[in-house]
Amino acid sequence: LASRLSYFLWASMPDDELLAAAGSLHKKDVLLAQTRRMLKDPRVRGMVREFGGNWLDFRRFEQHNAVDRERFPAFTNDLREAMFEEPVRLMEDVIRNDRSILDLIYGNDTFVNPSLARHYGMPVPAGDESRWAHVDDAGRYGRGGLFTMAVFLTQNAPGLRTSPVKRGYWVVRRVHGETIPPAPPSVPELPKDESKMDRPLREMLAAHRANPACAACHARFDAFGLAFENLGPVGERREHDLAGRRTEVDAALPGGVQVSGAAGVREYIRQHRQDDYVNTVSRKLWAYALNRSPILPDDVLLQEMRAQLPANRYPFSSLVETIVTSW
Repeated sequence: LASRLSYFLWASMPDDELLAAAGSLHKKDVLLAQTRRMLKDPRVRGMVREFGGNWLDFRRFEQHNAVDRERFPAFTNDLREAMFEEPVRLMEDVIRNDRSILDLIYGNDTFVNPSLARHYGMPVPAGDESRWAHVDDAGRYGRGGLFTMAVFLTQNAPGLRTSPVKRGYWVVRRVHGETIPPAPPSVPELPKDESKMDRPLREMLAAHRANPACAACHARFDAFGLAFENLGPVGERREHDLAGRRTEVDAALPGGVQVSGAAGVREYIRQHRQDDYVNTVSRKLWAYALNRSPILPDDVLLQEMRAQLPANRYPFSSLVETIVTSW
């Protein structure tokens, strides 16, 4: 049980204190005391990289090479590493300080080092690239929470243009937990270079959705991606696309709900899809802890996990404690 707890919360072996308590972990108070201690330890970074990296699909970003560095010379190896580190830092802060899981979506804060601060147009922290600062008013710079992090915006762009399709698909799959079938092989590809398009990407996608074979799926996610069009291929803030056309961030989300930009997407989720997000986090963490997908008998405990969250401000620890006390 000590090993199971340690590899769940730290992705590493138990420490001496946990091993000393191993003989008493069958007692709920001892198990919870060790769990709470371990959640405050810096070693939860192991869980963030493994669980968070797989759930949000950024584990391999440190090897991401789709960006054209001649067109985007600011995208250096240091910046790529900082982009990868940003969600790790935010998730670690949420876990260690037992913040609400809703802060990952609605939060107004983030973490930056000098490279990332320059990229975002924020005040640059003093020191070298290892110096990270907590920015608690990131909304002033169009950032805050997961959606506006450059790692996700860059990873879900083909290099010389944005991809509302990939960005929107990331939202509905990773945040809403939807399962969408892959595109048929006959679908024509969009131009790879935004600067050479004779029409705005928004218009080209609208024509794409006019195809009945594509419309049903694309109607579920394209609009989410269109709301991020003021964030370019490497997540930079912009007012014009690479062809000089003014960007638009208004979008009609499923159900006909009109939104504008990342703030509109967040509010849409708050009003219409928050339960889906909470369910997704719960199921993903359960699967990570047990190293298998949830099955029908797990539904009772998953319902218990979700039911306890609203009464306790949605703390991350509540999810973890329900899991470990079920072992």
